[in-house]
Amino acid sequence: MHRVKVVVSGVVQGVGFRPFIYRLAHKHRLAGYVTNTSRGVEIEVEGKEEDIDAFIKAITKNSPPIALISSIKTYPLTPLGEKAFLIKKSKVYTYRSTLISPDVCICEDCLRELFDKNDRRYRYPFINCTNCGPRYTIIDDIPYDRANTSMRKFPMCKECAAEYSNPKSRRFHAEPNACFKCGPKVFLYDKEKRPIFCNDPILETIKLLKKGFIVAIKGLGGFHLAVDAENSKAVMKLRKRKPRKEKPFAIMSKDLDDICQYANISEADRKLLTSLERPIVIVPKKEKNPLSEGIAPRIKNFGVMLPYTPLHYLLMEGGFLALVMTSGNISEEPICIENDEAFSKLKGIADYFLVHNRDILQRTDDSVCQIVNGKVRIIRRSRGYVPLPLFFDGDLPQVLAVGASEKNTICLTKENKAFISQHIGDLENLETLQFFEHVISHLKRILEIEPKILAYDLHPQYLSTKWALEQKGVKLIGVQHHHAHILSCLAENGDFSKVIGLALDGTGYGEDGRLWGGEILLVDKTRYKRLAHLAYRPLPGGEKAIKEPWRMAISYLYPIYGRRLLELPLPLKEVIEQKKIEKIIYMIEHGINCPLSSGLGRLFDAVAAMIGIRYYIDYSAQAAIELEMCRDEVDEGYEFFIDTKEMPWKIDPNPAVLAIIQDLKRGVSRCIISGKFHKGIVDVLVRICSLAREKTGLKKIALSGGVFQNAYLLTQMENRLKELGFVVYSHCQVPCNDGGISLGQAMKVALLSN
Repeated sequence: MHRVKVVVSGVVQGVGFRPFIYRLAHKHRLAGYVTNTSRGVEIEVEGKEEDIDAFIKAITKNSPPIALISSIKTYPLTPLGEKAFLIKKSKVYTYRSTLISPDVCICEDCLRELFDKNDRRYRYPFINCTNCGPRYTIIDDIPYDRANTSMRKFPMCKECAAEYSNPKSRRFHAEPNACFKCGPKVFLYDKEKRPIFCNDPILETIKLLKKGFIVAIKGLGGFHLAVDAENSKAVMKLRKRKPRKEKPFAIMSKDLDDICQYANISEADRKLLTSLERPIVIVPKKEKNPLSEGIAPRIKNFGVMLPYTPLHYLLMEGGFLALVMTSGNISEEPICIENDEAFSKLKGIADYFLVHNRDILQRTDDSVCQIVNGKVRIIRRSRGYVPLPLFFDGDLPQVLAVGASEKNTICLTKENKAFISQHIGDLENLETLQFFEHVISHLKRILEIEPKILAYDLHPQYLSTKWALEQKGVKLIGVQHHHAHILSCLAENGDFSKVIGLALDGTGYGEDGRLWGGEILLVDKTRYKRLAHLAYRPLPGGEKAIKEPWRMAISYLYPIYGRRLLELPLPLKEVIEQKKIEKIIYMIEHGINCPLSSGLGRLFDAVAAMIGIRYYIDYSAQAAIELEMCRDEVDEGYEFFIDTKEMPWKIDPNPAVLAIIQDLKRGVSRCIISGKFHKGIVDVLVRICSLAREKTGLKKIALSGGVFQNAYLLTQMENRLKELGFVVYSHCQVPCNDGGISLGQAMKVALLSN
């Protein structure tokens, strides 16, 4: 007889792993035990050598669908002569290396039971099993046991306890296991927090939504604000109350057939929509569709998701083609997770509240993805993906990277793993800063990481930077914004060799104190050199120029026309008073509050304003997005001049701006102008890459920064560079926007350590 200890690390808790091991051990006639530990799953098996070998092979081959094994280690032991195989109580070690599962959408088995009138959980909104349900959002600590989750206040009834203890049950050691008798319940209230007495709060909610009311619904990682997506009056009421003038709302439909009634979805979209992660997927609208125009005004796409909880499926039984399911928050604050918080903050928005009494411990927004050039691109990495790490070949030092200001995430590294947090949001108020601090302390605790090094962005006004600089007892390392973008891309692609990096966004603090954002960099691990950049232009009024793109239009026109720009036939002159335009010209001429920027995002803003698409924005990158939406296919793009007299080279936009004004004078449509502008940008970037290859001998290109959320730009750049023999790296699993900055910051520290 032989006895072996097996330690399995990875996502192996809360995924049905112990019951799987229990059944596997019985199948191979082995004695011993399995237990959860803070190091992973620990197994001891005793039996014939060939049976033990077959057992270990089967662990990897047949593991549960939502498990993720990162390592299996074996240690020989002395046989004890045991005859039975048991599931033992969890052990806690001081050293923790287990991985926690993300939240998983309801599985097919639970969905079938949810609508089975003969099942005891018929229409139970919290049905789950070891293959599905809440994980990260309800966890307080590890190991993943009921006592360490928000389910600890719900003792199991006899039936649930029997399932939990039965190795043949799908709910064997399913920690959130519950039913009508013993588990969480839903309640309906009006906005004054008065209970609505009814037999079924969900059926009553359906009636309210059909009448055009706004309902705040407590979900998996936070509250949603819901209205019927076909009811334009209700949609506009939600916009007015939130207030959210034009930023697109996410929508939820019951199934793919319903989505096909208003959107054109590809096979890749279908696969992503039905994945375990259930993200919001950006898909093209049908030109004629029955949904309210107020859902995504002036945009050609919808952000759509399928139901991912039993509660969602019960709501969608109301016969809605789609429900708006937008984040339940006051604009710019984190989503609400507590009932009292929602009543307090959302009572001016929602008419009714559908809540439950299972606490959300970790606030987690819906993730957002898009299929671009045949690949899944994560735009916002949150529910369904977090807290899974990225894995690396070598060990990393324990580092905390605090990310950027917009779309903030933090990153913690340990062993061969980098853990990027859920989406935290824009750090511009106390509530978001408190959420940021909570995420740091929570992840440090459950991952048992005590970082001695802290990485931060160089921008002195970022709240994340200010927070970092206040920390004591840690080594502080500042990382330039665009360097972090490229390192983030290289980390995801697993190649840190020397590369030409295109870091294209709106704003990032440069080492010369100016605002960068149109950067072509030579990146060699911890070092970088600026090869080229978009020529600097003033930002009249600083931050205000980002929110009022017409100011950027003046900034780009002034170097060509001077004060003669007042005579140009610009559409913006019909909306913006001449006095205001003259004031901006005066500011530019005298350098008053006009920081210089090389941000490519700002050029997109300027063009959108020049041709009359957008003068003021309601949400981040709105002008650039609407410019992309307006784009027509064209054969020729506008010319940009590359000044190669000295390093770094300058990309001069003046010839393109001049051509845009000439086309405006000739009455060329703005969609053609947008098409020529987009093609011109691609042309000049491809030329720059070719020049950079001639100078450096490098043929690897990394594409990063929020500008690459533009699907046309990313597709064209990838395809054209590959045609020219470049190896092209871009983002898929990590956002190309500032949501990926924290990973890049952590990677610089790791590379410095090596």
